[in-house]
Amino acid sequence: MGFYFLALLFNYPHFMATVYRAYHTETEFTKYRIFTVHVALLLAVAGVLAHVWYPLLPWIFTLYICWSPWHYTGQNFGLLMMFARRSGLCPTAAERRAIHLAFVASYVMLMLSFHTGPSGDPMILSLGLPAKFTLPARAALAGFFMLASGWALTSLARRSAVRTIMAPLTLAVTQFLWFLLPVLIELGTGREVPQTRYSSGILAVLHSAQYLWITSYFQEREAREAGNVQWKSWRYFLTLIAGGIALFIPGPWLVSRLFHADFAASFLTFTALVNIHHFILDGALWKLRDSRIASFLLNSQEPSVGNEPARRNPVRGAAHWIAGNARGAQALRIATVAALLGWGAMDQLHFYWSGTKNMDALRRAVLLNPDDSVAQLRLARAEKLAGDVENSLASLQRAAALSGGNLSLQQAYARGLIEAGRKTEAYNQYQKILARWNRDADSLVNSGLLAQQLGHGDEAIEDWQRAVEVAPAQTNAQLYLAQALDHRGDVQAAARHYRAYLEIVSTHREEHRGEATTVLAALVKVADADAAANRIDAAYRGYKSAAGFAENSADKTLQSLALVHLAELEERRGAAAEAALDFQKALRLDASLSDPRSAASDWFNYGQFLRRQHQPDKLVFACFLQAEELLGAIPGDELSAIVRARMESEKLLVREATTVRRLKREMVNEALSLPSSRFSPAKS
Repeated sequence: MGFYFLALLFNYPHFMATVYRAYHTETEFTKYRIFTVHVALLLAVAGVLAHVWYPLLPWIFTLYICWSPWHYTGQNFGLLMMFARRSGLCPTAAERRAIHLAFVASYVMLMLSFHTGPSGDPMILSLGLPAKFTLPARAALAGFFMLASGWALTSLARRSAVRTIMAPLTLAVTQFLWFLLPVLIELGTGREVPQTRYSSGILAVLHSAQYLWITSYFQEREAREAGNVQWKSWRYFLTLIAGGIALFIPGPWLVSRLFHADFAASFLTFTALVNIHHFILDGALWKLRDSRIASFLLNSQEPSVGNEPARRNPVRGAAHWIAGNARGAQALRIATVAALLGWGAMDQLHFYWSGTKNMDALRRAVLLNPDDSVAQLRLARAEKLAGDVENSLASLQRAAALSGGNLSLQQAYARGLIEAGRKTEAYNQYQKILARWNRDADSLVNSGLLAQQLGHGDEAIEDWQRAVEVAPAQTNAQLYLAQALDHRGDVQAAARHYRAYLEIVSTHREEHRGEATTVLAALVKVADADAAANRIDAAYRGYKSAAGFAENSADKTLQSLALVHLAELEERRGAAAEAALDFQKALRLDASLSDPRSAASDWFNYGQFLRRQHQPDKLVFACFLQAEELLGAIPGDELSAIVRARMESEKLLVREATTVRRLKREMVNEALSLPSSRFSPAKS
């Protein structure tokens, strides 16, 4: 809120100062016609296109963000040279080139910061340069700035007094503070500085204050020379404030309310395009080689060129009347300024209300402008926190409808539908999203989950396969696809994606620290696939790794699962004694868990193992009894298989079965305590 208020006092007026310079006289307007008319019209067309075709906006906004530091750099350099020449220093070509290259290096360094890694702002596009290349480059550029600017300023200082060098030195230090210091903080502490917002925030305010200081000096000198003894600085600044408001605020409000365009997107569009026009126009206006500008800024004695007589035309006549002393013109000017100041105050109020977390304030902001997607989104969050799910969804839907080209808003609405349990609507929303952004991995993953939950299994697999193709490092896509393929019985295909998931997790351990259970399950699944493909050694290593990892993670459920699978594999390898020990360890773990289904399955498998190993039939029967008892309350195919095995075993015992039933606990403990020496190599 503070920065936005400063924008009214500094940023917006500084743009108006350039417009004032270029448009307030016929001579200036005609001299820079290509910028005042043709470029302005081209940018207006770009603004219309950005409102019609949303994907253009991030490109325009990124251009503004990347151009603005260059504009600041150019102003600092120009002022440094101006003050040097005002002081009579006259920098040599080598000194000027060294300072210029140092300033360029500081700008390039900032650009490398902007484009290192992916962008965290959907409005700003990034080249995604790897930090391992940009960090040393930025350090080298910082060193070059210090050396080149230090040499040039030292050289200037040798032939001047301390007071003379202070102004150029101040501008060099300004460039250091604005551009190098944030990078040095980042390089030295590892803390990332939000450079793009820094550049469009505090730097913009400082640059604008600097600009207003210079342009007000120029306008006063120009007015005095033209004989305008009534020129007042307060009147000039009031004009700039009102004009600045006119440049930035009415446009988005009118477009939003009249055409129901998204106010947030419209505001960014106007901001970017007004800035770009300012950069272009400002670069043309302020040239020290222009004798008239040099005469004011350098205190030179070069003659200034007066204004040429203006040709009379209706537009010129109307402009003269508005600027004249007629009572009607004065009343019109006062009313216009008052209206603009009031509009600016209303915009400040809307900005304040829409930036809070207070639901009543947010509703007032939405009442002022219901076509503001940012206010609607914040209102939706506040309503959700208050438990008002229906109104929250309505606000989300409104925000998404306002900004159909904003992917994050479309996804926010889809997630809101999921949280509200409206899965079919959420699924349809994701279909709309994917029709426009068919390579968005997150949307593909969520669409797959919803398709699976709605019974569209094949479609879910297709979505996850596309997500894996688009973003191979998307762990959720790899995991969900592996689980779906495994459920379909495609074990080997599933294992490939389980392996991909495990490789990603092993590379980024910190990001997946809370996924130990999932990792363990994936390890077991991969080992299962190796065992099914008769890759015995690989499967053995996988099960051992899973069992060890589970033990370290204190995950007894998965440790038991890994041990049972390991025991079955060891039996296949002919290591029956080791298999028995692992079965027994798994069963002891089961006893400390409350999972009767898994425990029953493990007792059933152990009983079959004992039967294959020709252990006493009474112990085999006891294992099947224990499994049946554990699963007795959970009917199904597993229980049916256990009952059949128990009945077959009972027939072999005949009369002894009754004794085993009576002494089941002792028999179960005996089976669990069989020494490894009782087991011979496995027999087929």
